Amino acid sequence: MKQLALLILSALLGVLNACSRPVATSVPEPTPPLFKFGTNVTPDGQTFQVDGKGFIDNGQYVLPVMGEIHYCRVPESEWKREVLKMKAGGIDIVACYVFWNYHEPEEGKFVWEGNLNLRKFLEICKECNQKVVLRIGPFCHGEAYLGGIPEWMVDKSLADRANYALRTTAPGFVAGVSEMYKQIGLQAKGLLWKDGGPVIGAQIDNESRGPWPYLAALKQAAVDAGLDLPFYTRTGWPKMSGAAVFGELLPLYGDYADGFWDRSLRDMPGSYRQAFHFTDSRLSAVIATEVFGTNQSTEMDREDWAYPYLTCELGGGMMPSYYRRIHIFDKDALGLAICKVGSGSNLPGYYMYHGGINPYCPDHSMGELQASKYTNSNDMPHMSYDYQSPLGEVGQPNGSFHYLRLLHQMLREWGGELSRMDPVFHDDDVVRWTERRNGDSGFIFVNNYERLATLGDKTWRCFDRDLTIKDGVSFCFPFGLKFQKLTIDFATAQPFCKLRDAVYFVAVEGITPEISINGKVYTVQPGEEVVVRKLHFKVLSLEEAFRAYKVSDTRIAFSDGILYEDNGQILEEKWIEERRLVPVQTAAAGPLRTIPNGAAGLPEQPVQSDFDAAAVWNLQLDRLEHPEDYFLEVNFRGDVARVYSGGQMIQDNFWNGRPMYVRVSDIVDGQAELRILPMPKDIPVYLQAGQKAVLEAFAGDSMLALDDVRLLHRTTQPFE
Repeated sequence: MKQLALLILSALLGVLNACSRPVATSVPEPTPPLFKFGTNVTPDGQTFQVDGKGFIDNGQYVLPVMGEIHYCRVPESEWKREVLKMKAGGIDIVACYVFWNYHEPEEGKFVWEGNLNLRKFLEICKECNQKVVLRIGPFCHGEAYLGGIPEWMVDKSLADRANYALRTTAPGFVAGVSEMYKQIGLQAKGLLWKDGGPVIGAQIDNESRGPWPYLAALKQAAVDAGLDLPFYTRTGWPKMSGAAVFGELLPLYGDYADGFWDRSLRDMPGSYRQAFHFTDSRLSAVIATEVFGTNQSTEMDREDWAYPYLTCELGGGMMPSYYRRIHIFDKDALGLAICKVGSGSNLPGYYMYHGGINPYCPDHSMGELQASKYTNSNDMPHMSYDYQSPLGEVGQPNGSFHYLRLLHQMLREWGGELSRMDPVFHDDDVVRWTERRNGDSGFIFVNNYERLATLGDKTWRCFDRDLTIKDGVSFCFPFGLKFQKLTIDFATAQPFCKLRDAVYFVAVEGITPEISINGKVYTVQPGEEVVVRKLHFKVLSLEEAFRAYKVSDTRIAFSDGILYEDNGQILEEKWIEERRLVPVQTAAAGPLRTIPNGAAGLPEQPVQSDFDAAAVWNLQLDRLEHPEDYFLEVNFRGDVARVYSGGQMIQDNFWNGRPMYVRVSDIVDGQAELRILPMPKDIPVYLQAGQKAVLEAFAGDSMLALDDVRLLHRTTQPFE
C-alpha cells in the first residue's frame, strides 16, 4: 500500500512538474450542496438535479452545452431543421427568450400562432431530444423593441408609476406579468420535465439588480402559473443591490469578446481582453456598460461560490449596432469557451448560437431604437439579428460552428468526468493555461488567442516536452484518462470523441501529436492511428476534424456539409453557390445625409425617408422550386442596406465587412429592391482596422459599392 501511495504521489507531481509552472491557487470549493427547486422527476423516474458543481442527469454527471435561438426570429417551418443542426453542433440545451410584446401586442390579446407558436417549438425540441431553458422575462432585452415589454405596459408606467412602474413590485405591473406567465404555463403544459417534456428551467427577468422582493415575486408568479421546474435562474450580473435568498435562483454568468453597446470608438474598450484569460472571477465588467457603466463590480458575494459555475451568455458572436460595427472572427467564441471551461464553468451557454430575423411590423422596428420609449440606448437593425453566431440568421454555418463543435463533442464524451474536476490556476508569464483535475486525471487548457491581438509563438514545457504554442491556438490536453482497460497517461493532441473500440484526437497546429498509453509513448501523425490491445487511437488534422461527425458508437463520418440525424436517418446539408445575379441599378445615390445624434447621444441610424437618396438596384429571380431552400448573399460596401419586396422591408444590414443574407421565400413574385446608402469617410462610428482600411481605400468622400449578389442553394440529402 505504501508503495502504491508513493506511485500515485509521484504521478501527481510528475504532471505538475512536467508542465514546470508553479501552482497559484484553486477556487475554494465547499462540499457541493444538492439544490431543490421544483419537481425534478419525470413520470418514468428520470431525474435532473443541480448540485454545487453542476448538473446530474438521471444519476449521471454531465457538462452540457447550451445555445440560444429565438423561435420568433426563425420561420416555424425551419424550427426542426435548425434545432437538429444545433444538436449536431454539440448543443444539449436550447435557450430562448419569450418576448412579452411579441405575444401580447395589445393588452389582453395574446398571439401564439405561426412563428410565435411556443408550444409547437417545445414539442419540436422534445421530438429532437433537446432540453429547454425558457427565459421568460418580463424584461428580456435581446435587442428587441422595448426590451420585450409591451408598449401598452410602457405607456401605463409613464402615466401611473405607482401602479405600473416597470420591473418593480408595483401591483399593476406584477399583475400584467402574472397573466403573461399564466399564458406561458398553458403553452408549456404537459411539456415540462415533470411531465416527461423538455423544459428543465426558467430564467426570471434579465440583467436585474433586484431588489430581491422583485425577483421573488416573479418566481412565485411563475410557480403559480404552473412552471414547476427542476431549476430557476437569474443572470449573475449586474451584482444584486441587496441580499438574495440563497438557493432560490441560480446565478448564471456571461462574457463577451466585444460589445456593440460601448460608448467608445476604441478597439475592445474596458476589460474585454480579460475574457481571454483563465480566472477564478465569474463576473464580467463589460456586459451592458451603456446601462450599468464601466465600473461594475466583479467581486462575488461569498454565498454565490456555493452555486455551480454556469453561463448563459458566452458571446457566440456579436451584433453590430449603428455606432459600433463589431466584426467577429471565427476563433473569438472558442477562445472564450476554452477560458471559461478551463476556469471551472460546467455549462458553456452561448448567446447567440443561432441568429434570426425580427418579425416585420408596419408601425416601427422590432429591434432596439434610440427613438423608442424604453430600452433606447442603441440603434439596432430593424430586421437583421444575425449576431455573427455559429449558425447565422438564415441558418448558414459560420466558421465558429466547427471550431466550437470540436470542443462540444469532447464535452459530450468526457464532460461528466470534467464536471467533477476543480480548476487549478497557474501563475505563468509565458503561456495562458490552467488545468482541471481529480486526483491523477484531468485536462490542461491552453489559450494563446486574443481578439485583435498578436500573442506570438511561445515555447512551453509540458509533459516533459518543449512544445511550440502557435499564436492564435486554443486547445486542451488530457492526462490520466481511462479507456477500456488502458490509461491514456497524456496526449499532446485534443480529445475529440470515443467509439466502442477507438479514441479520436485532433492535432494542434505546430505540435507533434504524441499519445502515451500505459507508459509507452506513440507518435501519431494526423491521418495515422496506433492500435494497442485491439483498441485504436487516431489523430485527425484540424481540416479532417472540421469534416468529422460521430454518427454512432461505432462510426465516424466525414462531410463537407453539416450532418444531423432526423428520426434515425443521417441527413447532409450543404450550401452551394447556384449562380450570381445581375442586379440592374435604377438610381444613383443622392447627397450624403447629415447624421444626427439620437436620444442616447449616439449617431442615429437612417430613417425611411433617408432611403429616398439611396442607390437602388432591382433584383429579379425566376421562379424556383422550393424557394425556402434558396438565399441571397449580398456583398456590399456602404453605410446601411435595405431590401424591400411586396411593399415592405424584408431585410437590412449595417455594414461591418460581412455579407447580408436574404430569404428568397420572403421575396414576393421574384421581385425585390435593394437600397444602399453610402458611408461617409468621416462617419462618426466605430470600425475595426480591417473595415477602416476598406473605407479609406475607396475613392472620393464616401464608399458605395455592390460587389455581387450570390444565389445560394441549401441542399439536403440522405447521407450514406
